[in-house]
Amino acid sequence: MDAVEEAGSGHPGTAMSLAPAAYLLFQRVMRHDPTDPDWAGRDRFVLSAGHSSLTLYIQLYLSGYGLTLDDLKGLRKWGSLTPGHPEHGHTIGVETTTGPLGQGLGNAVGMAMAARRERGLFDPEPSFGDSPFDHYIYSIVSDGDIEEGISHEVSSLAGHQKLGNLVVIYDDNQISIEDDTQIAKSEDVAARYEAYGWHVQTVDWTSDDGYEEDPEALYRALLAAKAELGRPSLISLRTIIGWPAPNLQNTGKAHGAALGAEEVAATKRVLGQNPDKTFDVPEETLQHARKVVERAREAHAEWNKAFEAWRSGNAERASEYDRIRVRRLPDGWTAKLPEFEAGKAVATRAASGEILGAIGPVLPELWGGSADLAGSNNTTMKGEPSFIPEEYQTKDYPGNRYGRTLHFGIREHGMGAIMNGIALHDGTRPYGGTFLVFSDYMRPSVRLAALMKLPVTYVWTHDSIGLGEDGPTHQPVEHLWALRAIPGLDIVRPADANETAVAWRTILEHTDRPAGLALTRQKVPTFDRSEFGSAEGTAKGAYVLVDASNGQPDVILIATGSEVQIAVEAREVLERDGTPTRVVSMPSVEWFEEQDEAYKQQVLPPAVRARVSVEAGAALGWRTYIGDAGESVSLDHFGASADYKTLFQQFGFTADRVVAAARSSLTKVNATGQGSTTGN
Repeated sequence: MDAVEEAGSGHPGTAMSLAPAAYLLFQRVMRHDPTDPDWAGRDRFVLSAGHSSLTLYIQLYLSGYGLTLDDLKGLRKWGSLTPGHPEHGHTIGVETTTGPLGQGLGNAVGMAMAARRERGLFDPEPSFGDSPFDHYIYSIVSDGDIEEGISHEVSSLAGHQKLGNLVVIYDDNQISIEDDTQIAKSEDVAARYEAYGWHVQTVDWTSDDGYEEDPEALYRALLAAKAELGRPSLISLRTIIGWPAPNLQNTGKAHGAALGAEEVAATKRVLGQNPDKTFDVPEETLQHARKVVERAREAHAEWNKAFEAWRSGNAERASEYDRIRVRRLPDGWTAKLPEFEAGKAVATRAASGEILGAIGPVLPELWGGSADLAGSNNTTMKGEPSFIPEEYQTKDYPGNRYGRTLHFGIREHGMGAIMNGIALHDGTRPYGGTFLVFSDYMRPSVRLAALMKLPVTYVWTHDSIGLGEDGPTHQPVEHLWALRAIPGLDIVRPADANETAVAWRTILEHTDRPAGLALTRQKVPTFDRSEFGSAEGTAKGAYVLVDASNGQPDVILIATGSEVQIAVEAREVLERDGTPTRVVSMPSVEWFEEQDEAYKQQVLPPAVRARVSVEAGAALGWRTYIGDAGESVSLDHFGASADYKTLFQQFGFTADRVVAAARSSLTKVNATGQGSTTGN
């Protein structure tokens, strides 16, 4: 209450009613060590109800993670360690960034899946509980998390995967910002989770006689949840939000606003506290809570014995574990990257599939799959088992609980949040595929991956009108620039198979950001690198694919993906007509912007003002690279249903159209009296 009053805004009610549950988790249930927050053997805690950040911050303070009373006084203030919603990498002890509702639950599911995958990589033989790699993922979720559609996607998959290491407490307080949730929600949440295949228990702190917080009943439920190894567990905990505030408990006002000085004072009187004191934590109370450190270090020491015993008996696995945990790539792995034959037409989605198959054996940390589009996304590594309970494997996809190929089902948003959880857990590298147009379904999760700097890879195929007959519902138009607008996200649209190989290599060499590959359905030519610039230029984001015949271009054609071949054809026409023309392949705007100014000016000399961008999508953003005299060959409207060749012709993605745009740009340059042209 005091922290929210000090801030002038915040969410006091849920933190008040969940205080006993959170304290129980941190003090009696979870295996964690405040003196070593990154301990590999720890249980993970995810506060999916991130608006109730004080639920977590106060336990981090009481348990000794380094937060102080001054940090709690700084809630939601500039520069504090206690921002409005928990942020991973900002506050010690915060496992993931939460706030957008449902995301944390998805992260928790991903962490539980990652724990099982890592168990399979490093110590698959023992029974659960007998390996140092066994631990639990705990999460607290709110009505808001439950109502968001992503909760269905991830909870359904968690039940199907039988994630017995996942325990979720659902705070059923029946209040949201618009007060009583009955105004918008009436389903039986417990029954819903039973239908998913979860182990469900109910703990109700309300009764006809009033309200009694009963940590013992919750403790018994948590122990029962830990004992249920074959299913994820949901504990539906009925609370009263804002209890024991005498006037604002059980109201929407207690959810998202300061209670006010009078109500805070009245609540303190109910609790037998001095209403004139703020942030009053008696020393004996703090010392009692900090005893958790002693218990934690004892548990940590016991775990260390088991871990060292495992290391001594598994030298090769231990070496691999040490490498993967710090995301260090193995020596010589790039030798496995395929080189594609010049002149052969290959869809970049197909090239990506070959690349995954080639590097899979030397990169066991890399695993992933698709949102039910594996055959279209080419995301299945050949010969690798599926990650699935054995009873659910199929003829086409045999597998086991420790498998590698992920099947997210038609759950793009859930896939995004789950991949974030996998990346957060302990070093493995997830990838997930769908059509580029359906990145819209994933965007909140993608944005959070960028915010947390997670090395997640999105395999987004069918990247333009080139997908053809499925029509405008499936043809991305605005998506490339909309995704490029996300800070910290790399978008890579390779022009051919060899650019795709360099793109994958470069993405995997980055450990501090997510990346999205935009790949073609249709085949594109593989450039002869003896005549064209090296595909190594892909790593720099843009490079000179083919220069003007005299080395001094009058016009520059900048293209991405499948449209690079069109720019190359246009250059031939322009050169034949006497216009020295350079073609620049720009697979990644983000990587290009990382280069020094000298390199950028080498590729795009400022003196050459006649420029054309060629991309089968919205022109938004290309003005940065083509300038005021430039022209964009773009698609600023929806597509249509037809074969891709017809669509490219009808919508002007032809060499003739690019040639016309180049001449128009040259005319603009001439009109300003700057630069020179060949007179075309």
